[in-house]
Order: sequence, then C-alpha cells, then structure tokens
Amino acid sequence: MDLFEYQGKQYFAKFGIPVSPGGAADTVDEAVKVAEAAKYPVVVKAQVQVGGRGKAGGIKLANNAEEVKLHAGNILGMDIKGHVVKRLWVEHASDIDEEYYASFTLDRAAKKHLLMLSAEGGVEIEEVAAKNPGAILLQHIDPTVGLDLAAAGAAAVKANIPAKAQDGVADILVKLYRCFTEGDCDLAEINPLILKPTGEVHALDAKVSLDGNADYRHPEWAEYAATVELDAREQLAREKGLQYIGLDGTVGIIANGAGLAMSTLDVVNQVGGTAANFLDIGGGANADLMAGALEVINSDQKVKSIFINIFGGITRGEEVANGIVEAMKRVELRAPIVIRLDGTNAEQGREILKNAGIPESKLISKPTMLEAARTAVAIANGAN
Repeated sequence: MDLFEYQGKQYFAKFGIPVSPGGAADTVDEAVKVAEAAKYPVVVKAQVQVGGRGKAGGIKLANNAEEVKLHAGNILGMDIKGHVVKRLWVEHASDIDEEYYASFTLDRAAKKHLLMLSAEGGVEIEEVAAKNPGAILLQHIDPTVGLDLAAAGAAAVKANIPAKAQDGVADILVKLYRCFTEGDCDLAEINPLILKPTGEVHALDAKVSLDGNADYRHPEWAEYAATVELDAREQLAREKGLQYIGLDGTVGIIANGAGLAMSTLDVVNQVGGTAANFLDIGGGANADLMAGALEVINSDQKVKSIFINIFGGITRGEEVANGIVEAMKRVELRAPIVIRLDGTNAEQGREILKNAGIPESKLISKPTMLEAARTAVAIANGAN
C-alpha cells in the first residue's frame, strides 16, 4: 500500500526522522490555518501518488495568507496525470544547502535488504542511475545483523556524502532503517534528504510503501487504506472483491495465487511483453468470479490480449473451464484469451474448453506457461 507524502512524513515522524512542520488540508480555509501554524514562508503541495507535481504546478511557495489562498484554490481539483488533487500538504519552507537521496527496499534475489544512497538527490533516482550510476551506493544489509550508526556512517562516506553532513545522514539512515523494518515497509525513501545551512539534516519528501502482508500487525493502517487512490479499474476490482493492481502494459493477467501471478508477470516480461495488471483470483474460479475478473480487465482499453494462468490444486480444472465458458457468455471481450490450464483435472478442463464452440480468435489454449505467454505477447504486439 502506497502512502501519500503527508502520510509518509507522519510515518517517518514516529521513528524520529525530522520533517518540516506542517499539516494536511482539504479546503482553502484549512490550508490557511495550517500555514499560520507552520509559520511563513510555506510550501503548498498537491497530494497525489504520481511524479511530476512541480512541473504540473502542484507545488507552490507562499509568503502570506493571500498567496496560500491563491495557490490552494488553484491546486485543489487540479488534474495531474489523471490524478485529481483532493488534499494538500502545507509545510514550513526549508532553506536548502544540499540535497541527497536515501532509501531502503528488499532485494528478493539476494534475500537481503538494500540501501540506496546518493549525494545527488532532488531528482528521480532513475535519472541519476542512467546518467551517473557510480553516484549511487548500493549496499546490501543482512536482516539478521541490521544497520548500526557505525555502518551507516561508513555508508555515508562510501556514497561521497560531504563530511559536514555525514553524521546527520548516518543518524537519519539508522532511523529510516528502523522505519523500514519495524514499520513493515516494502519501500522507505527520502528524496530529497536535505542539509540545511544550519547543518541539520532532514526529510523534505517521503515515499513509503507498506507491506500488505503485515497489515494484521497494524490495525492503525486502516486509516491509510481508506485514502488509497484507485483508478477506475482498481475501483471496479475492489467492488468485486478482487486482488487487483493496475499496471501500464497490454497483456491482461489472471492467475490463481499471488506467487503464480507474480511469476506470470515475470514470464510475460521475459518474452517481450508488458503486463496490464496483477490479478489474483485466489482459490476459486467459478463463473461469477471469472466474469468479474474478465470485466475488470476488459475495462482497460490498453489490453490487447488476456493471459489466464491457472494451476489447479484445490481448484479443479473442469471448474475453471466451466467458469471461463460461462463468463465469456456474460462479458463481451475486446481482446482474445490465451489460457494455460494445469494441475488437478486439467485434461478434463482443456476438453471442456475445446468442445465449448468458442472460436480460436477468442480463446487459445496452450499446454505450458511459456508457450501461453509467448502467444499472448505476440497477439498484444500485433504479431498474431
């Protein structure tokens, strides 16, 4: 679950990470009240989960109440890359001497935590990686060992953080690592991490993604879930009770089980395609569930093919097949289906699909995940 900037800063504050004083506002009047409390000058910032806010006019400096009213009025309701601004974060403006970058995430391949640290902050880290990859320190951290102040300080030196900021950066790294681990984050990122002329180091921005698998430990996360930004596809999926995440590709994905769904995305990528979504239908595959899944994917205008990848365990192959046949009667699909059906009673399921009278232009069955992925990608890429 991705947090908004203001939520990320509130989360950081729980772990002692210094952030600028400020508050959230949903109206112009609220923005003025927050600004008065934060003390001028202030920065009025659009709260949307997309980059490019500054270029779109969603971040403005205000020196008095009249300027806050002007900027808040202009930013609220603004459309930034398809995201409508409904909330603002107003904070005291910071004097900046230098800008750095720091983040923690999980390197699944290495089975270790990964620190990314750079003396070049304030821009997209992907941009730094493309232009000057040597400017980014990538350092694995053994979860059983953790990160202490000495190791954090050594990392600051390796990342070429200036000497005047090394102690402050090291202190922030230790706190950010605690936030990442104890706070059950998938990602904890500060960009920029700033050095003030006074020598203080603090977080000027916050990007936090929480691990949904840990929500049972955090009943307080319910307030975050209520504010999650959903696009039309994700909203439809939520209404149908589906585990769905929208992406930007052209191959729609339906799989049973989160692990298989992730593997399916990887295979589609490996054979030259791009996934349009992550959709896990879990252990069931009846007609209602399958129709709901197909309806959600069908709502995505970018989808050119639909890859259904099912490995039957408790879910039997004939149930899946009957569910698909019935669902296709209910949903008028814009894109053809490519299915890989394996596991319990898979042969029976494939026979049902074969004898259902559905033309190959609408439904293609392949025996392996790789063959099915290649076929789905070929269709999506126009190779047929």
